[in-house]
Amino acid sequence: MKDETGASAGLRLTALIALVIGAVGSIGLWIHAARHPPLAIIVLFVIWVLSPFVLLGISHAVAKRWAPGTQTALYLVTLFVSLGSILIYADDAIAHRTAHPAFVYVAVPPASWVVSAVAVGLGAWIAKRKQKL
Repeated sequence: MKDETGASAGLRLTALIALVIGAVGSIGLWIHAARHPPLAIIVLFVIWVLSPFVLLGISHAVAKRWAPGTQTALYLVTLFVSLGSILIYADDAIAHRTAHPAFVYVAVPPASWVVSAVAVGLGAWIAKRKQKL
């Protein structure tokens, strides 16, 4: 496998920074939205809200063995999930549009998993097709 190009290394670094900011920001916004929940709820929600970021972080750790196209898909989906999570949680924190404020914190993590799996899977499929050509 070739070393990363400058652009790829820059994208990877940007994605990792976004991953940390997304995780910290998501937890911060959840803490802002929560109104004195019991300790068990705090622990469960922290694990739940952080789960997409943890999975993406693990993916970054093993991505060094992946095809460049798959790595790029991972880096881009990391940016998308991080930014999307922050925007959705911030919108909820500012507007409180739902009758059930916990809904976005329950729905965003599995949606992030699906988006991540589809994007990385598509990146792997495209990389494999390019290899055959």
